[in-house]
Amino acid sequence: MKTILKILLAAFVLSLTPTVYVCAQGHIETPVERKARQEREAAAKKKKTTTKNWRELGFFHEGLASVVDAIGKIGFIDKTRKLVIPCKWNDAGAFSEGLVSVKDANDKWGFIDKMGKVVIPCKWKSVVGFREGLAKVKDANGKWGYIDKTGKVVISCQWKDAGYFSEGMAWVQDANGKYGYIDKTGKLVIPCMWRWAWIFDNGRARVDDANGKSHYIDKTGKIID
Repeated sequence: MKTILKILLAAFVLSLTPTVYVCAQGHIETPVERKARQEREAAAKKKKTTTKNWRELGFFHEGLASVVDAIGKIGFIDKTRKLVIPCKWNDAGAFSEGLVSVKDANDKWGFIDKMGKVVIPCKWKSVVGFREGLAKVKDANGKWGYIDKTGKVVISCQWKDAGYFSEGMAWVQDANGKYGYIDKTGKLVIPCMWRWAWIFDNGRARVDDANGKSHYIDKTGKIID
């Protein structure tokens, strides 16, 4: 009974004061409260509108995040949730050094910029994003090499596997499954003699020998630890 009387009283006040709003619980909003509520509702509606069509949302890298639409195509949004690169790609990586790897309808990989422009045509079997100005690419024969940001092959596709560049060096795996290191000219500076290898960090890299024992080497290949 008290609740009914409270609601009736609120309705009477509303009829006298048209600038207030009565919620379902009988609370009378002030103009300030009403404005705040309307802003919250508008923000919630906007968020729902901008996200409802995405099947998946990726993490932001360099200001853009990948999104997957209802039919499985991938595009990119900015931090305002605006779609800035249309959903047209079969797969995609994350932005690195201003470019991102994308896979087209023919299952070939290339790179686009932040405007969605194709800057390196989709012709590679596989790719890994740019590091220190170079990206590793796999050709039709399954061999890895490296390209620059113009798409030019600067280190020929000759390796069974390869890592990304760190501190000017990248590990590579030869046809015998052994690991060594090349520089940015493609020169093999540390022979392929290791069972496994990791990237250089602070001038040294971890490697495993034939017996599985781990060591650290410097950029000349000398064991230092």
